[in-house]
Amino acid sequence: MKTDVVVDVGNSRMKWGLCRDEQVCKCVSLPLEASELWVQQFQSWELSASSSWALSGVNPTALARFVGWLKHRSARATVLSSARDLPITILVDAPEKVGIDRLLNAVAATARIQRPVSLFIIDAGTAVTVDWVDSSGAFRGGAILPGLQLMAKSLHEHTALLPMIDVSRLAVPGLPGENTETAMAAGIFWAVTGGIQAILRQLTDRAAAHRGREVFLTGGNAPLLEPVMSGFMTWPHMTLEGIRLSAEKLT
Repeated sequence: MKTDVVVDVGNSRMKWGLCRDEQVCKCVSLPLEASELWVQQFQSWELSASSSWALSGVNPTALARFVGWLKHRSARATVLSSARDLPITILVDAPEKVGIDRLLNAVAATARIQRPVSLFIIDAGTAVTVDWVDSSGAFRGGAILPGLQLMAKSLHEHTALLPMIDVSRLAVPGLPGENTETAMAAGIFWAVTGGIQAILRQLTDRAAAHRGREVFLTGGNAPLLEPVMSGFMTWPHMTLEGIRLSAEKLT
C-alpha cells in the first residue's frame, strides 16, 4: 500500500516524512507534545483524512499517543512495532530487543546499496549507535554509546561545578580548551567522534571489510559530527525511509 507520511517517534522529538514518487521527499522535526503544531503541519502538507501513515519509534508512550491523535482524525495508521514487521534478517541474540530504529536504518541501507559489501550505520541522536550489516544483508548488531547531550548532562549533574553546555551549537572544538566550557566541549565532541571511529575500526576488522564497505551517518546530531567524518554518506531521512520501505513490504 502507498504511504503518504512516515513518522519516527524518538525520545525527545518526532520526525515526519512526506512521501512522494517512492521516496521521502520532505522532513520536519516536531515536539512530542504539541498537537497544535501537528495540526499546522497536517494542514501545511495538505493532508486528507484518508491519508495513509506508517509509524515506528523507540518511545512507546509517545507513539501510542500520536496514533490516537491520528485515529481521531480518521487517518489510516500502520505501526511497525516488532522486528518481525521488517524485511531484514537479524542475526543477534534477541532480535526483539534491538531498538527498532537501528533495524529500520538497516532496511534503508540494504535497499540503497544493492551489492555484497558490509554496511556500517552511525545514528547520532540522544544515544549514538554504530551498527553492522554484513555482505549478505543481515543485521549483526553493533555498539551503543552516550550521545553529545547525554555526556553534557552527565558532566553537569554529577559534578559540583561543571556547567551545562549547549551542544546543539557545538562546532569542531580545538585543543587545548582554554576555559571550562571549551574544555568540556572538546572532551564531549572528541569522546563521541573518537569512540565512533574506534568502534568502526573494530567492526571493519570483524567484517574483513577493509577493501569494500559503505558507512552511513544519520540522526539529529549528524550535522555536528559530519565535518570530521570524511568518506561517510550522510542521510538525514534514513530511518524514515526504512519505515516507508518496511510498511510497503508489510502491506
